[in-house]
Amino acid sequence: MNVCYDGNVLEELLWLLNLEKIEENIFRGQSQDLGYGNVFGGQVIGQSLSAASRTMGPDFHAHSLHGYFMRAGDATKPIVYTVDCIRDGKSFVTRRVVAVQKGVAIFSMAASFHRGEQGYTHQDPMPDIKGPEGIESEVEMARRLSDQIPPAILEKLLCKKPIELRVVNPVNPFSPTPMPPEKYIWFRAIDKIPTENAAAHRYILAYASDFHLVSTSLYPHGKTFWSPDMQVASLDHSIWFHREICMDDWLLYVMKSPSAAEGRGLSIGSIYTRDGTLVASVAQEGLLRPLKK
Repeated sequence: MNVCYDGNVLEELLWLLNLEKIEENIFRGQSQDLGYGNVFGGQVIGQSLSAASRTMGPDFHAHSLHGYFMRAGDATKPIVYTVDCIRDGKSFVTRRVVAVQKGVAIFSMAASFHRGEQGYTHQDPMPDIKGPEGIESEVEMARRLSDQIPPAILEKLLCKKPIELRVVNPVNPFSPTPMPPEKYIWFRAIDKIPTENAAAHRYILAYASDFHLVSTSLYPHGKTFWSPDMQVASLDHSIWFHREICMDDWLLYVMKSPSAAEGRGLSIGSIYTRDGTLVASVAQEGLLRPLKK
């Protein structure tokens, strides 16, 4: 599936994450080409969460997931998701998902679901970051830098996107300068998500949580995903859902990289609502491999 679409791109994303049931606990999802050459990791995370969610009742909601990327996915081929129903408890449900393409596993995920209950509450405060108003969107940045972007990639970057992202402290992806390993991004779905599809907010957040995270660990080294002397890829991805999520309102993604070593970089993310409520936490380790000349 090509990312350029003449209809409602948010409806297309919801369709992409909804999956087709082909057998008991087996689902099939289509792929989209975002211009990376391979399947976008967030797509596989979101589809895996969707597959796991389809195997239980509506009272349970995902509270955590932990996934590993094992092979690059082909953006021109569908992906089959097999779900192992490990445990069905009264309060918690555990699932394991394996994403298969061309007969081999490309991603595996363990996810836990919780019925929800009352308990103690605390959170880290949201940092004082200016709001999304007036900040250049990624599409606007691509348009401004269009003379530096290959035409085939530019076409996909300028397409209408279901998730709008506004980077508070961006770097020029083709001429980066070293910066502290911190990044702040406002993001939201471009339109309202049907209220009867509450689980979709988690799928879409899982999908969007893969944008920019690994590249935060490249900030202090003056490198980006587009640097020709770098091989960059996601290795694993974890999400903890703390509270209810509304993806059709602005969320602030606070990303920090506490470490890079031995060809890997770790990035930690916190996702807040505009009023400062922490709704999710994310962690990801990525491959940061300098290519030999």
